[in-house]
Amino acid sequence: MAAEDTAETATNEDDYGTLSVVGIGPGLPGGMTQRAKEVIRTADCVVASNLYQEFLRRDGTLPPESAAVEAAADGGTVAGEEGTVLERPDGSTQTLVRSTMGRQVELAREAFERVRAGEDVAHVSGGDPNVYGKSDLVFTMAEEEGATDVPIEIVPGVTAALGGAANLGAPLSNDFCTVSLSDKWRGWEEIEEKLRAAAISGFVVVLYNCWRDYERAIEVIREERADDVPVAIVNDAGRGDAGRNLDGETETVTTLGEVTDHDEKVGGMGSSILVGTHETEVWENDYREYLVTPRGGRDVEDF
Repeated sequence: MAAEDTAETATNEDDYGTLSVVGIGPGLPGGMTQRAKEVIRTADCVVASNLYQEFLRRDGTLPPESAAVEAAADGGTVAGEEGTVLERPDGSTQTLVRSTMGRQVELAREAFERVRAGEDVAHVSGGDPNVYGKSDLVFTMAEEEGATDVPIEIVPGVTAALGGAANLGAPLSNDFCTVSLSDKWRGWEEIEEKLRAAAISGFVVVLYNCWRDYERAIEVIREERADDVPVAIVNDAGRGDAGRNLDGETETVTTLGEVTDHDEKVGGMGSSILVGTHETEVWENDYREYLVTPRGGRDVEDF
């Protein structure tokens, strides 16, 4: 960036908008925080995948597709794709840009420029932006692009581990951890080391990105944990029938020794696997079964 550009930017920073990386939880409006809904609803520009756009239209957080009035007048394009201008019920407009996995760098650059032009930009992340979401990319890109002048806000959301645990009962009431099985940026040796440490340490373990060789991960945990500990496969927690899994939102309770027998239940990006400990137990009432991990062996008298 030229020196004169830097000086001009510095004098206009009071007129900047804000870049908000917004966690929308499972995706459906009922699982969002009020803050997340408000940031998206009022943003000048929203960057979101087609799936998340569909979720956000369900209660009017985003205007309907029929509210499209034109392509972005400012030529707002990302890798050749024009943003769409939507008209809100009050007559104001909002630009919607489609997010895709292969265009995150370009999306971040455009977001920085829009903020500098005075726009509030909401960059939508499923779950929570800090749990294998988009927040680290935004900061990495800000460093790479010299965008230290751009205001950044992270709006938290409910991650899959918490959404799935709520469906299951109380499996995370003691210490727990999450481990991603994606080896895109790190080798399997590092993933295996973390899995083994978590299993030995007695953490309830929630596995993300389970389409990445989850059977291998289960075998590592089995070396350190008994085969009869409860395990749950959770698909599209909090999404009902609106997620990626053809069977909709499901929970399958099994054991560590038998979880790989349910391979057809591990459905892809919407799947997570929760591995209990020797303290985790299956508890039933008159309606259904739950998973419960007690916190340190407390009983009623302790309260």
